[in-house]
This record gives sequence, C-alpha cells and structure tokens, in this order.
Amino acid sequence: MLEKNQIYEAVVTDYTAEGQGVARIEGCAVFLPNAIAGEKYRVRIEKVGKTWAAGKIVEILEKSPHRVNRECPVAKLCGGCDFWHMDYEEETRLKAERVRQCLNRIGGESLENVPILAAPTCYGYRNKAQYPVSSHKNRVFAGFFKAGTHQVIENEKCLILPPETDRVKKIVIDYVNHYRITAYDETTGKGLLRHIYVRRGAVSGEVLVCLVVNGRKLPHIEDLIQRLQAVPGFTCLVLSVNTKAGNTVLGEEFITLYGPGYIEDTLCGLKFRLSARSFYQVNHQQAQRLYEAAIAQAEITKDDLVLDLYCGVGTITLAMAKAAGKVIGVEVVEQAVEDARENARRNGIENAEFFCGDAGKAALELENQGIRPDVIVVDPPRKGLNADTVEALHRMSPRRIVYVSCDPATLARDVALLKERGYVLKNAQAADLFPRCSHVESIVCLIKEGKNA
Repeated sequence: MLEKNQIYEAVVTDYTAEGQGVARIEGCAVFLPNAIAGEKYRVRIEKVGKTWAAGKIVEILEKSPHRVNRECPVAKLCGGCDFWHMDYEEETRLKAERVRQCLNRIGGESLENVPILAAPTCYGYRNKAQYPVSSHKNRVFAGFFKAGTHQVIENEKCLILPPETDRVKKIVIDYVNHYRITAYDETTGKGLLRHIYVRRGAVSGEVLVCLVVNGRKLPHIEDLIQRLQAVPGFTCLVLSVNTKAGNTVLGEEFITLYGPGYIEDTLCGLKFRLSARSFYQVNHQQAQRLYEAAIAQAEITKDDLVLDLYCGVGTITLAMAKAAGKVIGVEVVEQAVEDARENARRNGIENAEFFCGDAGKAALELENQGIRPDVIVVDPPRKGLNADTVEALHRMSPRRIVYVSCDPATLARDVALLKERGYVLKNAQAADLFPRCSHVESIVCLIKEGKNA
C-alpha cells in the first residue's frame, strides 16, 4: 500500500481520458497531472484510494523530447487547457490513441491505428468563451475555473481565444467595478453578474456579448454599450436571466439590449444565424473539416432521405442538403430549431425540414410515421445516445449511420450496441477541435450488414 506524502520513483506509461499521466507504483495506478508518457519522476503521493492514488511530480529524472516550456503563465492553475507542457505532436498522438483504445476495449474492435485530423493552429481558435465571474476584496474579476473546483483563476490573455474576446471581458469587468456591480456568489446565492459569455463569428467577425445575471437588468447599460462599441465587430448585447442555484451557465430567458440578438457566420459555404443558445462548434476551421469528413463518409446521393439527429442550428443538415433528396433535422433546443429554419431560408434551401424534440422520441415518432431514412447522422452530447435513439436507429435500418462524437467512451459503447443490431464499423477517424484541451472529437461510419452500402 502506498503511503501519503511519501516520495516514489515512477515512469508514466499512459494517459487518462482527461490527459493526466498514468504510472504504476507497487501495482497501484497513480495519476499525475502535467506528465508525459515515457518520462521518469520522483513523485509525492497526495491521495490514496483502494485501487489508485493521485500524485504530484517533485522532480523529472528523465525528460521526454516532447516536453516544452508552457507559453501560458496560468496553465498549471487554470482548468481550461491541459497540454501546454507538451508539444502538439504528442498531444495529437495521445488523442488518436485514446479513440483507438476506446473502440477496441469498449466497442469490441481490433483497430491498429486511428488517423487524426490535426489542427492547423493551437492559437486563437475558439469562437466562444464563458468566463465565470468572482470577486476578492470588493474587486470583481473574471477568468476560468481551476480544475475540479469553482475557484476562478484570473487570466488576462487566453492563448486559445481571439483577442476580441478578452477585450470584451476587460471592458465588462472595468464597467462592473466602476459601478460597483456585485459578482454572484454560489454559496450565498447573492450578487448580480454570474458569467460573461462571448461568441465571435470566425468569418463574419461579428461579436455577440451575453451577460448572465442573477436578475433582470443591469444599471447604466447605455454606458456599457458605448464601451463595447470599441470592440471590432460588436453586434449585439443580450442578458441571460439565471436566478436559479446550481452551475448551469445560461438561463431560460434572454433579453436583447442592443442589436438583433444574434450574429451570423459562414461554415461549409453556408450562412448561419447564431443566438446565445445555439450549438455551434467552437473551432471553425476544424469544424468545417469535421463536417466535410462526415459528409464524405455518408456517401449521400440525390435519391437519399437523410435524418440528422441533434442537428443544432442545422450546420451538418444544410451542408448535406446540397447532396441529398431531402434532409430532416431534429434538435431539442427550440431556439436552435428556429435558427436552423431561418438558416435554411437564408441559404435558399428548400429540401430541409426541422423538428423540435428529444432525439430518441422524435426518431421513434418519425419511424411510426413510416419514415425510413437512407442515412442517419448523429452528433449527440457527451452522454451519447439514449436507449430510445438506439432502438429507433435499429428499427429505421438506414444503410449508413455516421456518428460524430465528443466522447470516445460513449461512442464506443454505442458502436457496440449498434453492432449487436446488425451494423459493422466501416471506418473511424479522430479530429482535434480543441488543441491544448483534453477533449477529442471522432467520426465513425457504420454500415448495415446485407445492404448495398
């Protein structure tokens, strides 16, 4: 049994899903932040469980050629990024390997490798930021949560965000401190400003600012609007009313204070309207490559009916409409469905329909109506497909299922369930939409056995 606060020597051999290093000491798995596979350390044990332990690197005894100096000064504290201590080559290797291991271990595959779409840049790629707000000694500030906590780490310049985003944050914080507006306190439920949410169109350059407030108004709003007009592309200011306890960021009610309440952007040659609640991939360049790969794997023809579950504002749906006979998109967020319909209208696409509802229930209802898609695309949240959706996919029996995933483990679980229902994994690919962060996207294509695929 390992002892807390004792020093041990260890070599890291693997990574966790969150990107921590894994070493084995006396048969026990030890998890180490800021580690790189192949490195040897002196490690202090900080926590001991029954079958695992958490440690901290005290000294690097053998350094990996992939270790680099961190460019971000708060990288060790901030929970936003995970991999500033390693080069991008090692980051993409570990992400592709994570997808491969999940598909083999959970999905029952025997893949020797999984290719990955590496990002062209690790800097300024995120088109959305959500800054939690906090205060100390009557001074309000914003940043990102420290990993595993709700302690806000102030960050003056985030390397993965465009400069306009941090500029909005600074303007809002200066305004808040000037007028002595209070920051929300989770423990007491008091205070006004909870989050600063910024979305920027990568192509249009338009900027949406959404302030999440524990109330329905902010004082001196005209002064804030005038300050924000100094930001290139500033298009609209929206209040999100969130008076509920808990850590959900956005509320249910939105009040537009300036501008149209949405911005526009272009993806895959199509224009999209984006409101504060719209789902839209945060890395524009990589999202376009991801969707192009998904469309290629779908192998759509003009005779095909395509069903896109979890369609968001219709990005994949409308891109596929150009190749298909008809496309149907399903999304549970009503505002996103309204945006999707408007996006279809603005792009002159007439062979697309959108429905608001839970993916599983909507798919079963469509199946009961006799709708039999030739291709189904799914891009579910991190928890993956629910049982209703898996059953609906099975009963609809499309010749191809293209699955876009943000979690390799739930993807692999669902691949195994679909294989039990007569599908075969044709190909798999990872895509890095979150450089310097532990998340990785994947695309797999499953074909129906016995169908001309």
